[in-house]
Amino acid sequence: MVNASEKIQVKELSVTYDSVPALRSVSFSVLEHEILGIIGPANSGKTTFLRTLNRLSDLNPKLKSSGEVLIDEKDIYKKWNVFQLRKKVGMVFALPSPLPISIFENLAYGPRRDGVRNKTRLSETVERSLKAAFLWDEVKDRLNESAMKLSGGQQQRLCIARTLALEPEVILFDEPCSGLDPISTAMIEDAMRELKKRYTLILVTNNTKQAARVSDRVAFFLMGELVEIDQAQKIFTVPKDKRTEGYVSGRYG
Repeated sequence: MVNASEKIQVKELSVTYDSVPALRSVSFSVLEHEILGIIGPANSGKTTFLRTLNRLSDLNPKLKSSGEVLIDEKDIYKKWNVFQLRKKVGMVFALPSPLPISIFENLAYGPRRDGVRNKTRLSETVERSLKAAFLWDEVKDRLNESAMKLSGGQQQRLCIARTLALEPEVILFDEPCSGLDPISTAMIEDAMRELKKRYTLILVTNNTKQAARVSDRVAFFLMGELVEIDQAQKIFTVPKDKRTEGYVSGRYG
């Protein structure tokens, strides 16, 4: 029987792009209500892994994959409709991408496409999602203004809120703070710590200090291989593999 705390199981996952290996027989589990940090140098397979979890990689016709990815014990290729999967597994990208419409409509867009028409329910979803993304107090009197007027950090928190509006269970973060100042970064990290109470989070980051600050566990990828996965404190203080030690100490990467 699978451990009930395992939200995602990855079994011998291999991915190639145009015959070039991106992931090589990766196997591990992601636990419910944890923040799993994924670190590693460029071209180590981090983003490929992330995009595989909600099948965004399917959009590349040159991609081929083998192995299994299970969410709630269901194979994401055999048991999940891709649209249901992407609702269940939301994603926040490195660059914020607000829609050129009002703040309110950015949040209501997804639920409307999902069939929600009741104005009260939409308003409740907008407020709840903005509060969860630590943005409500800053925009509650500006909901009819264009989202493009928000600062970069606010736009990224808006994108987090937009993901939450669809009520996912897993949220993928691909370098969400790469272009943000330290204050905006701290706000997003605070939001992530709160979000893990309700969601499972996976964070790809090139910032090892950020991974150490917010992650419960950390996985180190190198050249498409999973080198090591362990509690964050152990990865950054007593890693088992010399390659991990070399990366987290800054000797390469």
